[in-house]
Amino acid sequence: MPEKWPAPDARRLQESYELARAAYAALGVDTDAAIRRAVAVPISLHVWQADDVAGLEVAAGAIAGGGLLATGNYPGRARTGDEIRQDLGKVISLCGGAHRVNVHAFYAETEGRRVERDELEPAHFARWVAWAKQERLGLDFNPTYFSHPKAASGFTLSHADDSIRRFWIRHGIASRRIAEAIGRELGSPCVNNGWIPDGAKDSPADRWAPRRRLKAALDEIYAEDLGIDRRLCVDAVEGKLFGLGSEDYVVGSHEFYSSYALSKGLVLTLDMGHFHPTETVADKLSALLQFHKRLLLHVSRPVRWDSDHVVLFSDDLRAVFQELVRGGALDRASVALDYFDASINRLAAHVIGARATRKAILAALLEPAATLKELEAAGQGAQKLALMEELKTLPFGAVWDRLCVEANVPPAGAWIGEVERYEQDVLSRRK
Repeated sequence: MPEKWPAPDARRLQESYELARAAYAALGVDTDAAIRRAVAVPISLHVWQADDVAGLEVAAGAIAGGGLLATGNYPGRARTGDEIRQDLGKVISLCGGAHRVNVHAFYAETEGRRVERDELEPAHFARWVAWAKQERLGLDFNPTYFSHPKAASGFTLSHADDSIRRFWIRHGIASRRIAEAIGRELGSPCVNNGWIPDGAKDSPADRWAPRRRLKAALDEIYAEDLGIDRRLCVDAVEGKLFGLGSEDYVVGSHEFYSSYALSKGLVLTLDMGHFHPTETVADKLSALLQFHKRLLLHVSRPVRWDSDHVVLFSDDLRAVFQELVRGGALDRASVALDYFDASINRLAAHVIGARATRKAILAALLEPAATLKELEAAGQGAQKLALMEELKTLPFGAVWDRLCVEANVPPAGAWIGEVERYEQDVLSRRK
């Protein structure tokens, strides 16, 4: 492994890009236009990668769980909101293009006071909003239905106990009001995504009642008479196949939320790690977008039966954005990262995933989609397949490096040295 990670020579980068531009132009692809569009797609960075989904909550008896587990104990975990924001600033400086930041409710900053989740207000996120204004970022939001004594049973909005269920309903409504206030304050709609861990580890006798209770609870949270402006608070709901502690039965399944979102005009969330290992999320896009106006993508990486691994520039990730671009639907999907890894440098994990996602967007925009469709329509399946294969060896890396240079972030692997220096100067001082 090299001791240093120097930036490539500027002249060599320019020469390589000119060759790459000519190669893509021969197929009718404008690389300059692809770069401009790729950097304009906002990627919402998740705050929970910085601190292992610990949150900033001051609460008595809070417990870990809810299907979430960050493994590893690599040094340098962020411990305060200021440290998380400091780390996010560094991540953004190393990742080209437009960004937003995704905050969970239990990252409220309450000045050392215990504030229950159903009592949270916009004021408890004032420091996040002030920072976002300073950095010219949009914020997205999530109610936190896990890591709490009232979630210890594995049930929240579908809980059989009315008092517990009503606590979580109040939290869901409070979160929508916070998201609305954030959207108004920043002048940018705030996506408010709801995911609950509710389910059973082994075969339940009654799969019906929890889903009836969940639907009734959601009806209260998303009631029109609450007066929440949906232009400012963009409500989304997220399903899952299974979670830790709910291997057999998840109340809020994909089928449940897909139907519910359509019935209420909400955004459906697709997390790439929330499906069966043999399912292809990319294939779902052209089906769901026939009916849903928008989708929220949580970009993650499943490994066998576990989700939330650091995102890589994989075939699965590339296929998702290929489908969106081929269908002219890139502007109908919001993109957010969702993973957590404490086994390696957390900041590096954040950068790897964010850059991989931007790479996948760029790669999709560099595909001669119209040509591929024409070949297919003409019955020239062999030619279409051959062209798809040839595209894999085009000089994509040179175009990616050009995007980085134009976005004023390190090209190639030069960012790794920046992370190493940040670890030495900042992260190593955290105890």
